[in-house]
Amino acid sequence: MNSDMSYADILIATLCLTAVIVVGVSILMLHVVKLFVKESLNPTPFASPEEKARKLRLEVEAKALIKPKPALINRLMGLRPISEEKDLVMEHEFDGITELNNPTPGWFMVLFYGSIIFAVVYFLNYEVFGFGPNQEQEYVAETEQAALDKEAFLLNPANAKSAVNENNMVLSTDQAVLTAGAALYASRCTPCHGEHGEGIVGPNLTDEYWIHGGDVKDVFKTIKYGVPEKGMIAWEKSLSAQQISDITNYVMSLQGTNPAGAKAAQGDKQK
Repeated sequence: MNSDMSYADILIATLCLTAVIVVGVSILMLHVVKLFVKESLNPTPFASPEEKARKLRLEVEAKALIKPKPALINRLMGLRPISEEKDLVMEHEFDGITELNNPTPGWFMVLFYGSIIFAVVYFLNYEVFGFGPNQEQEYVAETEQAALDKEAFLLNPANAKSAVNENNMVLSTDQAVLTAGAALYASRCTPCHGEHGEGIVGPNLTDEYWIHGGDVKDVFKTIKYGVPEKGMIAWEKSLSAQQISDITNYVMSLQGTNPAGAKAAQGDKQK
């Protein structure tokens, strides 16, 4: 079979095109006939120049009566054109100065009434029906969650910086640990607690009485966070967790040494 278009195909295409043209011409002729019949029965009168001028004048006057739509910015801001100021003049006048009654913009009224509705819904939701937590309840919940998160962080042994902390601190009597703690104590703690822990400005560290708790975890916590109101700094800013642990073990080893010139007991007796 030849792939080229055959004579029959060309003939069919030509006939179809001819049919379309005939239909189009027929529709056009039908419109012409309708127009001819209409004009024959009811001929359209030709307007004189005066009538054309009058018609044009009426169209201009009609357009003048139609108020143009204000711009979007004017509608949002509630602004009126200068040409309409005469409609806004109030009766109040002083020294030739008149006052315009400009309405409040729509967007402002939406915000104003919206804020009132929001306040009422907020008050009913949080203060009356208690569907949601108020600010104080949220603060308490967030504080409790922060404490739990902190505890979980400190208990995580994978964190090298918190491998030793106030929650997992364990007392050690290893000589190497005590030696390291003694060196740290001598360079940082002696000005307040004395060379042998007898107490100078700070309390005596050798007796059974403690102001902030005498358990090994309590002592670690006190050294780590300090007591700012009494002048003791937080050593966590300059010492590692392991160094604080070494000092804690050394301080605990001073119990019962009874150095000369020991300061009087302060705080509560450790049970």
